[in-house]
Order: sequence, then C-alpha cells, then structure tokens
Amino acid sequence: MSGLPLFHETVRPEWIDYNGHMSEAFYVLVFGFATDALMDRTGLDAAYRESTGCSLYTVESHVRYLRDVPEGAPLTVRTRVLGAAGKKARFTHEMYADGPDPVATIELLALHVDQQAGRAVPFPDSLRDGLAALAEPPPQWAGRSVTGP
Repeated sequence: MSGLPLFHETVRPEWIDYNGHMSEAFYVLVFGFATDALMDRTGLDAAYRESTGCSLYTVESHVRYLRDVPEGAPLTVRTRVLGAAGKKARFTHEMYADGPDPVATIELLALHVDQQAGRAVPFPDSLRDGLAALAEPPPQWAGRSVTGP
C-alpha cells in the first residue's frame, strides 16, 4: 500500500452535467486536488514553492473514465508515485466511489520547473530521493495510449 494518504472529496451539485452525473472536467479537478495533496505530502508545498520559485507542472496526462458518478457520491483517490529522476516525476491517481473498483484513473508526467527561469530543472536530491522512496510498481493500466479505429 502507498505511503501517501488517501484524498477524499464529495461530488458537488455544480459538478453534475446534463446527463445527470459528474462532468468529465470535474474528474480532472478532483485529480488535481489529489496532486496538490501529493505535493504537500512530499515537500513540494507552498513554503517550498515560495522559497525556491520551483513547482511541479503536469506536461502529460492520460485519463480513463470508467463509470458514472452521481451527485453526493463520496470519492476517495489513491495516489501512487511510479518514479522520479532528474527533473521528471510520474504518478497515478485512482478514483473510487462506493466500491472496490475505480471509477476513473489518471496517469501523469510532471516536470520540476523553475518558474523564474521558465524551464525544467532537476529536483533537489532530498526531494527526488523522497519521491523515489515512495515509488511503487505501476498498475497494469499505466503506460498505455489511446487506441481506436
């Protein structure tokens, strides 16, 4: 099990779309909140960002919408760090709502960015090592691309 805390949220009425379930944008919003919690837990918090001018920027993501989620559903997001090296970090979030199977997943590639310089820079050793220490094997769905006709 991950050394990261679970993130919790409840589906708000304003997140419901014309089909009567959570709109796709709000799945990503909740995943964004989970990324913020990951940053806070691993030392990439507001104090770090203010003192260094560096932050984590998502540069690629792959979302899978697996099941509709109704208004008021309690959501739990499990985060897995898959690795960190140099200036890159890779992680996933799995969203659950009242059941053992995820309702959505996201895989993310993020860069450690010096905002003043406007470019990616290597993680400080302590942050990189802390992220690497949390690394877990990827879930079976990670690393896939969108396919179709």
